[in-house]
Amino acid sequence: MTEKRQKLFTAGIALLLSFVLIAGCTGTGDAPAGQTPTDATPTQQQSLGDVKIGYVLWDSEIASTNVLKQIYEKAGYDVELVAVDAGPLYQAVADGNLDLTISAWLPATQASYWEKYGDSIDLVGHNLDGAKIGLVVPTYVTIDSIEEMNSVADKFGNTITGIEPGAGIMSNTDDAIEEYGLDYTILSSSSAGMAAELSKAVKDEKWIVVTGWTPHWKFARFDLKYLEDPKGVYGGEEFIGSLARTGLNEDKPGVYAILERFYWDASDMESIMYDVESGIPVEEAASKWIENNPEKVAEIIG
Repeated sequence: MTEKRQKLFTAGIALLLSFVLIAGCTGTGDAPAGQTPTDATPTQQQSLGDVKIGYVLWDSEIASTNVLKQIYEKAGYDVELVAVDAGPLYQAVADGNLDLTISAWLPATQASYWEKYGDSIDLVGHNLDGAKIGLVVPTYVTIDSIEEMNSVADKFGNTITGIEPGAGIMSNTDDAIEEYGLDYTILSSSSAGMAAELSKAVKDEKWIVVTGWTPHWKFARFDLKYLEDPKGVYGGEEFIGSLARTGLNEDKPGVYAILERFYWDASDMESIMYDVESGIPVEEAASKWIENNPEKVAEIIG
């Protein structure tokens, strides 16, 4: 072989080896070497799509929605959260402007919104059972029933401390004032504002009555009780429902399937709420729950 041909042959071998090395490093598609695209983690894959989730600003729903957001992200979806009052929430799901929500308190708390929009919404299922709403007082308050409230109205300052004006429990409380003939005014606030007023009153052992619900961290922090509701204005046991826009099961079946499988109990939700109330950012509290419940999360993702 001539010297010129020897040089050409050597250069060709070197070029061929470089192609082999590059192919070995890149593997197949975008996956790391030794991994097929289907083996890649969700962060290495192209996003599976967008999910738009609505929720109300109750401590319970902030907790659950942030957990579901991280579960969808873990499964490979991009998630947008939208905080709205209950009425606009139902309307947005019915109109298809939101994909889903897990903030539906039924059958009593948000009954008026369900009656108005329910025919245009897919009730996917329950995500928590055993919820409850009503009027709540510290245990040192000496009455036990809503029927007794007028006899001690001055001790409560003729005021019921409420939350956001659009919340279903506020409508229930308006009904309670009418049904029981209460000489009270309901003070609109926020979930956080209500909790702050409750904390201040308990510290000073002052009488206070608030709109309350379970699950909520306040029952772990303070000694509280529900006032009996003999007329059933606040209903009985509630469930928290998962709602989807019509057609989600067809155009985003993976999103719908995860929503169907999302279910937990009050202790799960309360653990996150308690962490948040103790000063942990809700995103970190949600991540902590996910890390501590890998089997449950895997079952939800499917």
